[in-house]
Amino acid sequence: MSLAIDDALSFFQLSCGRWRSQRSVHHLLHRRAEAGGSLIVVEELAPQDQRLVELAQLHGQDPAGLVGGCWVRWSASMAWDKAGEDHTGESVIGLIPTDERGRAGILLRDLGYAEKAPASSLFRMDEHDGLLLSTEYETMSVWERFAFAGPDVRVRSSTVEGLSNNASFCIETRCTEASGARPGASASAGERREQPALSLLGW
Repeated sequence: MSLAIDDALSFFQLSCGRWRSQRSVHHLLHRRAEAGGSLIVVEELAPQDQRLVELAQLHGQDPAGLVGGCWVRWSASMAWDKAGEDHTGESVIGLIPTDERGRAGILLRDLGYAEKAPASSLFRMDEHDGLLLSTEYETMSVWERFAFAGPDVRVRSSTVEGLSNNASFCIETRCTEASGARPGASASAGERREQPALSLLGW
């Protein structure tokens, strides 16, 4: 059962905590699927946090428009990784609403999803209180949808079109205090191919 979520900031606040994500990526060109997992940690940032202020300035936006954001860290692995290879990183995310209800606006990141550079996305919440993101890069376009199936379960889907064409689906569950070990990747057929950075909200 989904939750009633008033605005995008509330969506991010509900996303704070430690999450374990199980991910399936479908590489459309090669018609093969790859599995993986990640541990994600999301911490809320106040609008006046210096990291958010600097992020807004980096994107040429007025910091006064920020309503909040978060700091995300992740450790991930995919089935096609070479021995000893992993995906770890962190990103600062800021929200600038453009409507009175706070359900649409601009999402700022200091690290993009498909390209490792600062990126901005347009966001809006749909009639089911899912969060939709669209991001345009120089070489590709990315669409993502995040939704809560309950306070401790979140689902995420994305589509990448451009130089890399793939579709992915994730199920994320909130970790308890006793859990949180780094997840491993499951086996998958086919040789490894280069992957873009994992999306978090991996975002």
